[in-house]
Amino acid sequence: MKIVILDSNTLGDDLDLSIYNKLGDVEVFGFTSKDEVIGRIKDANVIITNKVVLNEHNLKYAIDLDLICLTATGTNNVDKNYTNDRGIVVSNVVGYSTNSVAQHTFAMLFYLYEKLSYYDKYVKSGTYIGDKIFTHFDRKFNELEGKKWGIIGLGAIGKRVAVIAKNFGCEINYYSTSGKNSNDEYNRVDLDTLLKSSDIVSIHAPLNENTDNLITYNELSKMKRSSIILNLGRGRIINEKDLSKALNENLIAGAGLDVLECEPINADNLLLNIEDSTKLLITPHIAWASIEARNRVIQEVKENIQAFYKGEPRNVVNE
Repeated sequence: MKIVILDSNTLGDDLDLSIYNKLGDVEVFGFTSKDEVIGRIKDANVIITNKVVLNEHNLKYAIDLDLICLTATGTNNVDKNYTNDRGIVVSNVVGYSTNSVAQHTFAMLFYLYEKLSYYDKYVKSGTYIGDKIFTHFDRKFNELEGKKWGIIGLGAIGKRVAVIAKNFGCEINYYSTSGKNSNDEYNRVDLDTLLKSSDIVSIHAPLNENTDNLITYNELSKMKRSSIILNLGRGRIINEKDLSKALNENLIAGAGLDVLECEPINADNLLLNIEDSTKLLITPHIAWASIEARNRVIQEVKENIQAFYKGEPRNVVNE
């Protein structure tokens, strides 16, 4: 069996990919450009990738291909119509990053909520040296106890965030982006109600026709001026130009983004002009990427390959 890993750098260089060596002949590439795909997959039985686009244009040359293993949950980089017609199985990984993303959600929240950037700079700049009193009150912050936390997308990650937020004493409301998700444990509300009532809004939804451009200036203007919005779903769920405008106009107190419409970020992104880190925190799509989560990814892919060749395919994605 020949296994080709097309973009190992998307997993980091600290993982042990030799776990695949017992399964077959493994060829590892850090990155694969559009022009390099055909040459690298033409003899493959199994392709492992995260972001490389695979479609009829390149897959038609991979005549021995049995299985495509994605090192992510999203599968929009693969043409499933073509793979279905060819009988090529596509598998993904799910549930590997729940704890990691939930943890990052709260890391972002507290950085913004308690104005930690300001207070860190206050001390390290030397301003605290010789101050008149032992403490400093210039940037006010509140406790989470009793606050309303609105969750957009109550899947596995959203539920994990809800549990933690509830332990901090928050009241949990959620909005179902599909309109089909019902959960007796928490209060389901419409989007307007969630935005108007919440002190914190966190997004944990996939990008689809229901969520694309879900949060625009109109929605942001409905939020409390003291509220914070966190996006750990997909970048295009929040309109970035509108968010920039809302922050500049102080319509909301802050925003934390781990995902962007274009990744890496474009040089002309208006959010780069908001330099006040007490209002805006952007991280480079790292919420999922704890060491433990990334190790779970490669283990899950290994199990997907083993299961497939035992005739018991797992985590199969057809649509």
